[in-house]
Amino acid sequence: MSTEDEKLLKEAKKLPWEDRLLHKNWKVRNDANIDLTSLCDSITDPKDPRFRDFGPIFRKTVADSNAPVQEKALDALIAFLRAADADVGRYAKEVCDSIVAKCLTGRPKTVEKSQAIFLLWVELEATDVFLDSMEKAIKAKVAKAVVPAIDVMFQALSEFGAKVVPPKRILKMLPELFDHQDQNVRASSKGLTLELCRWIGKDPVKSILFEKMRDTMKKELEAELVNVTGGAKPTRKIRSEQDKEPEQESVPEAVGPGQSEEASTDIPQEIDEYELVDPVDILTPLEKSGFWEGVKATKWSERKEAVGELTKLASTKKIAPGDFNEVCRTLKKLITDVNIAVAVEAIQAIGNLSRGLRNHFSGGSRFLLPILLEKLKEKKPVLMEALTQTLQSMHKAGCLNLVDVIEDVKTAVKNKVPLVRSLTLNWVTFCIETSNKAVVLKLHKDYVPICMECLNDGTPEVRDASFAVMAAIAKSVGMRPLERSLEKLDEVRKKKLAEMIGGSGGGLLPGASGSVSTASGSLSSSEVAGSSLVRKSAASMLSGKKSVQAAPVNKKSGSVKSGVSKKGDGVGQSKTLGSVEHEDVEPADMSLEEIETRLGSLLKEDTISQLKSSVWKERLEAIISLKLEVEGLEDLDQSAEILIRLLCAVPGWGEKNVQVQQQVIEVITHVASTVKKFPKRCVVLCILGMSERVADIKTRVHAMKCLTTFSEAVGPGFIFERLYKIMKEHKNPKVLSEGITWMVTAVEDFGILHIKLKDLIEFCKDTGLQSSTAATRNATIKLIGTLHKFVGPDLKGFLTDVKPALLSALDAEYEKNPFEGTSVAPKKTVKALDSTLSTSTGGLDGLPREDISGKITPTLLKNMSSPDWKIRMESIESVNKILEEANKRIQPTGTLELFGALRGRLYDSNKNLIMATLATVGGVASAMGPMVEKASKGILSDILKCLSDNKKHMRECTMNTLDSWVAAVHLDKMVPYITAALADTKIGAEGRKDLFDWLSKQISGMSDASDAVHLLKPTASALTDKSSEVRKAAEACIGEILRVCGPETVTKNLKDIRGPALAHVLERLHPSGAIQESFESTKAVTTGVASKPNSKIGKSGVNGHGDRLAKHGSRTIPSRVLPGKGSRQESIVSVQDLAVQSQALFNIKDSNKEDRERLVVKRFKFEEPRLEQIQDLENDFMRYLREDLHRRLLSSDFKKHVDGIDLLQKALPSNGKEVTELLDILLRWFVLRFCESNTTCLLKVLEFLPELFNMLKDEGYTLTESEAAIFLPCLIEKSGHNIEKVREKMRELTKQIARLYSASKIFPYILEGLRSKNNRTRIECVDLVGFLIDHHGAEISGHLKSLHLVAGLTSERDGDIRKAALSTLTIAYKNLGDDVWRYLGKLSDAQKSMIDEKFKLKARDMDKRKEGKPGEARAALRRSVRDNGLDVAEQSGDVLSRSVSGPIMSRDTVSHSELFMDRHPVSRSVASPNAPTDWNEALDIISFGSPEQSVEGMKVVCHELAQAMNDPENGAMDDLVKDADKLVLCLATKVATTFDFSLAGASSRSCKYVLNTLMQSFQNKKLAHAVKESTLHNLITELLLWLLDERVPLMDDGSQLLKALNVLMLKILDNAERTSSFVVLINLLRPLDPSRWPSLPSTETVASRNQKFSDLVVKCLIKLTKVLQSTIYEVDLDRILQGIHVYLQELGMEEIRKRAGADDKPLRMVKTVLHELVKLRGTAIKGHLSMVPIDMEPQPIILAYIDLNLQTLAAARMLTPSGPVGQTHWGDSANNSPSPATHSSDAQLKQELAAIFKKIGDKQTCTIGLYELYRITQLYPKVIAVIMGIACSRWLIIF
Repeated sequence: MSTEDEKLLKEAKKLPWEDRLLHKNWKVRNDANIDLTSLCDSITDPKDPRFRDFGPIFRKTVADSNAPVQEKALDALIAFLRAADADVGRYAKEVCDSIVAKCLTGRPKTVEKSQAIFLLWVELEATDVFLDSMEKAIKAKVAKAVVPAIDVMFQALSEFGAKVVPPKRILKMLPELFDHQDQNVRASSKGLTLELCRWIGKDPVKSILFEKMRDTMKKELEAELVNVTGGAKPTRKIRSEQDKEPEQESVPEAVGPGQSEEASTDIPQEIDEYELVDPVDILTPLEKSGFWEGVKATKWSERKEAVGELTKLASTKKIAPGDFNEVCRTLKKLITDVNIAVAVEAIQAIGNLSRGLRNHFSGGSRFLLPILLEKLKEKKPVLMEALTQTLQSMHKAGCLNLVDVIEDVKTAVKNKVPLVRSLTLNWVTFCIETSNKAVVLKLHKDYVPICMECLNDGTPEVRDASFAVMAAIAKSVGMRPLERSLEKLDEVRKKKLAEMIGGSGGGLLPGASGSVSTASGSLSSSEVAGSSLVRKSAASMLSGKKSVQAAPVNKKSGSVKSGVSKKGDGVGQSKTLGSVEHEDVEPADMSLEEIETRLGSLLKEDTISQLKSSVWKERLEAIISLKLEVEGLEDLDQSAEILIRLLCAVPGWGEKNVQVQQQVIEVITHVASTVKKFPKRCVVLCILGMSERVADIKTRVHAMKCLTTFSEAVGPGFIFERLYKIMKEHKNPKVLSEGITWMVTAVEDFGILHIKLKDLIEFCKDTGLQSSTAATRNATIKLIGTLHKFVGPDLKGFLTDVKPALLSALDAEYEKNPFEGTSVAPKKTVKALDSTLSTSTGGLDGLPREDISGKITPTLLKNMSSPDWKIRMESIESVNKILEEANKRIQPTGTLELFGALRGRLYDSNKNLIMATLATVGGVASAMGPMVEKASKGILSDILKCLSDNKKHMRECTMNTLDSWVAAVHLDKMVPYITAALADTKIGAEGRKDLFDWLSKQISGMSDASDAVHLLKPTASALTDKSSEVRKAAEACIGEILRVCGPETVTKNLKDIRGPALAHVLERLHPSGAIQESFESTKAVTTGVASKPNSKIGKSGVNGHGDRLAKHGSRTIPSRVLPGKGSRQESIVSVQDLAVQSQALFNIKDSNKEDRERLVVKRFKFEEPRLEQIQDLENDFMRYLREDLHRRLLSSDFKKHVDGIDLLQKALPSNGKEVTELLDILLRWFVLRFCESNTTCLLKVLEFLPELFNMLKDEGYTLTESEAAIFLPCLIEKSGHNIEKVREKMRELTKQIARLYSASKIFPYILEGLRSKNNRTRIECVDLVGFLIDHHGAEISGHLKSLHLVAGLTSERDGDIRKAALSTLTIAYKNLGDDVWRYLGKLSDAQKSMIDEKFKLKARDMDKRKEGKPGEARAALRRSVRDNGLDVAEQSGDVLSRSVSGPIMSRDTVSHSELFMDRHPVSRSVASPNAPTDWNEALDIISFGSPEQSVEGMKVVCHELAQAMNDPENGAMDDLVKDADKLVLCLATKVATTFDFSLAGASSRSCKYVLNTLMQSFQNKKLAHAVKESTLHNLITELLLWLLDERVPLMDDGSQLLKALNVLMLKILDNAERTSSFVVLINLLRPLDPSRWPSLPSTETVASRNQKFSDLVVKCLIKLTKVLQSTIYEVDLDRILQGIHVYLQELGMEEIRKRAGADDKPLRMVKTVLHELVKLRGTAIKGHLSMVPIDMEPQPIILAYIDLNLQTLAAARMLTPSGPVGQTHWGDSANNSPSPATHSSDAQLKQELAAIFKKIGDKQTCTIGLYELYRITQLYPKVIAVIMGIACSRWLIIF
């Protein structure tokens, strides 16, 4: 610095502060700011008067134009604000405005210091000024200034909390930021929103802000909200609170209550959403809505609608105060409305008003309370629920105070209705429980006497309610207020009251209260200390941003663990990688152009162009050339799929030339055999065409060879599964027979290792053996014979229901292929094994087992414990019968209760029953196989106890059961139970002797020493038994053990044997020369010096699983768990740790994950880990983990567990591959920790697991099914932990796994959790179901039928479960709309009402939030799907028109398809291979898809129809009936489309499907009767036209189609509504519109075609008329006669005469129908002319024909006796009895008149009778005289 500058600065220091700070020289200003900073730092008194001088200057200094000076000014301001107190807040506004104007767009340091200043102003309680400045800052035009403003608001809220920084003002600023043009501003505003959610909750923020956001912003925030957790706490305090801290620290610990209150202040209070929203005026819109007129309406529906409008308006969160007196008076009247719906609506409106107005509604609440309490007498559940909720809302909202309503309560408890008294007291109990202590102290004097009086009430419910009130008072304020009153009670009542108070856990002693508060205080401080990681940027809250760690605010906030920041960085840098674990087998569509593009230069262009040639020689030349090119390619793996796609496209599977076909197959075979991994997608592309080539004798050999090559590449199991469906549905029988022939070859080549035998056997039974083709049956018999060679005689048990002739053929085939079992070596091997394939080497486990859980009924289990021994015996025999019916092969499903019941019978008093039970248990074990060990739940120990019986026969039965058991499971699984039995003193000498004999026999046949060595210790102990027989048997057993194991193995396992037993064993070892070595090893064990314990555990056995088999039996505590000598042991451990630090943490060299996963039992239900599983885990840890790590993880000290997890946590980022390989082992260890009760370790595990799964996600790893089966059942079961924090972490972990694994796969585990016995687990699972529906709805759409489990929980007693279930169902309703009812199953009326009410509330809420209607998103998706599909349909139509040779006129199918087209456009996804998911989508596809696409929809329809017909009781048919007309209309329209499509050269497959679907529809009379007349007209017209079409016989399968059309017409005539059929057919007798016919051949005229059509219609009418006598009362004669009338009138008499002469068939048919009707009904036919205008002039033609027929038939005496006029059914038995033929027409007339007068005399049928009387007088004028005669006779009778 120059001398002049120094001089200038020196002179300037003499100036006043203001002159220096505003000096024109920037160096002077800079120096002044530095000096001011030092001065402020030196001031210790916040009241120093100098602060008043400095305060006003800062507004100018911070706006300095020189950037360095400006920074120094900000430093000075920071020092000033730190030294001053809240009094300087008066300068805040001007200073903050200057900073906003000048600093927020400056340098980064300047911005950072400006933000620190804003935070200091907040600390000095100038929050309002700070927020005022922020409102100005966010309106800046430059986005660079807006982002720092948002960030500083974020920091202020994050550090000080919502109590200091009011969220309401921030919420008002946010909406305009959401639409800001700068993306950084939008990102910061989202981060600030997320921070608000942490403080005030997600729901308030959503309800206030989401309606003001764009949809895109909503979706982004929704995704981010998943990661936001609540429970935020402030990390910084305002200055006034900081000043109080020293005083708090000086308070002694002895101050209990005071300390509790101070500690509680650290816990942030929950923000009330009510305070965040602005009030809404509802009186004005209520006036406009017509409320006052509506509530006075006479119709209840109008009154309800008017009150509903009030309820809707009052549902807003905050209502503006106003004059609601008139509203209250009106509601008081409506509460007592005669209609319950109106009353309920009024009560709900009161509840909404109380919640919205709160204390402003206190007057109205007191006015309405008496009538509400009086209304409690009603017993309707809906009304009761509304009353309860409203009364509780009035109290919770602060509208009512129990002190003020004492008189109303007294009146209510004296009500004559007990229900009013009890429910009033229940409400009082609720009010007391939700009131604070001060309020209860005021009111208890008034309410205790009321309760004492009610204790003498005659109703138990009232007495219990009064007890509850007193208990609530006692829990709130203690027992002292009740002491005097309790003196009046007897001992019984005192005891009951004490139990109620004690049972609730509310009576805490003062000491207990203090301890609780102290704990909460310490928890708060620890949590605050742990939350010092402060984010500076609001955008850092977003998941895609990297978190920024801020410096600690003060020393008290604690330090941050480095692990936290690393975790945050890991999350921020996460990358999403695609899953590589599961192969996608379904190929996507790819055009030929795209295939050629992707091929690039791989093949010559000439080759591809020649493949497209229409000349077969050129194609042959091209395919040969292509074959040579492909064989010359070195690396085919990259281009295998694209080559296969090319061959499938050109020449394609439609190639007709055999030589070209053979070459194509050879190329595909070469590719499949050459590549290292052949994609399954390629197999799917080829399998259909290849199966058709197998059916062709010219290409059969090549195709079979190709299929075998496919099997080598991907496994025969996959090929078989794909072939099943193709062979079942293919119309060529050769495909089925030759396909099965190839399967025979495949089984011989590959064996049954890779094939699912259950599916194969079912295919043989249902398809192969049922075929009508002899070649197919013979091939199937040969296939089953080949299976017999591998499986054995057990196969016969699955074919018992086959026809005897086939059985004999099968027996002959069995003899040709005797059982060889595992000795049959496969001829070929599979390159890539599929983990999902069966791994059974013997083949027996692959055979299907039957699920008998449905037969194990509660009645059967109950009978097993019946007091009558005969019933018990019958139930045991029933179990044996069930086993026989299941072919003695059962699944373990549902047998848990069975084993429990059988266990009880093992202790039966009847010995015969015990022996029968033992035999049954042995049978169950044999039938279940290896799974019996896990399913039996330790019943083996109970079986062994039967050896204690003195009867030899009983012990023999036990031995037989053990034989069955050991045959089912390995002996190593039985060793722990046998060891325990040998040590059981209750088993006598005879029993132990028998057991040793049995063991000797078993050991003698063993080849593996690992099982026998575990029996060494118990057998050695028996060598010193008192009984000589036991000793002798034990010696024999020892001898067998020595023979099998050898002296060396026995010597190594002598360390657990002590005393004389050791000497006996050593004596027997003497001949082997191992005594000295044994003594030395024994001595080493006894002195505690063991070198490298467990070093031999990892050694493999003979079968490759020695590590798994050598770990069971008797075990001592491992040396690592034995207690040592304190610090000495710890020092040894630390030295050992240092010694192994250089080794790798994981050793995966010998790891074989696939082998381990094969041993995993995949089940959804959680079972506690068994001893042997824990031992397996220990051995795996020792093998694969470093010594220090496995020692910590296997320790019994939870602190060591935590240390071990820390080691894993540190190693996780750098050992991803190793952790992935050992993931199944680690998950098993985590399951053990979940099963323990140590919270510290559990929380550490839950901290590590999210990091682990994040790493797996980054690696692109997906959990295998085995890993999921290990971990998920435990996670789901334990998710109902009793600690909320643990539950929350588990909940988030489950959601994380749902994203990593698969929502559809995790869903069954969650459903199993719904059956848990833990209510909290069930609640968590219900919530998870809602989460999956809301966030993964598309993935779990196939599981939606399981919603009935959730719906069933709405009837649970537990209110929380009901609430959770209703919440989940509401989410489902939001996503699915009214479709959700289809999945809820059968519900009671109460459940339906409850759910419906919730749905209505949700719909209103969504409407209010402008979220659309429930299910609207799904419907919109469907509409978009249909929109795109219209193009597909049009394109297919264009192709159709181009491919048809010759002009074809499309017929006008009189239907509403065009209307549907406008409203429901078709979807592009229709063309996708995925079938429609439900009925509605199927109908859409049928209506608007192309013929090929519509087949998928018809499949769904046929399936639904078949299911509904098979199960008529489930009500599904009633739902289908509603859509019957729509379905038939769609199909009728589709008939023409499909036939035109087939005529254009396509397959007739779609024609067959549409006719088959129509056939199924008309097979059910309910469905057929639901079809409307217009639809039936269209359908019959269409079918008859196609029956006459000459082109149909020329179609593919034309004869079959004609036959199907004929059968369908007959089915329609049989089952359709007969009246409609008659009317339609009579209408069709008229000439058809020429436009309905296709183009005419030159030889045929329209008239001739109409003639043929009329002949067909006549035939149909003849069929209907023939059965008219039996169906006369099923038809509506009035409508039929109307149809005949219209037909005759249109013809006219002139035309009728002309046609009569020409013998016109249609006219003759109409006359025949009329003649038959008159013959059957006689003169009563005239009573059915209500639809014929008989008064018209000239008279209708039909009347003349009726009269003519009556005269003719009367003369011939052929009239059938009739019932009363207008009657369609016989009224009584008298009407059914035949009248004599001699009855005259007058007699019949009198009979009909009598029936009419009878109707007139009845009030209900009076009108009908008068109408019929009028009709008959018009027809027969003479009848008036008869009427007068009848009337006179009746008059005479009366008088």
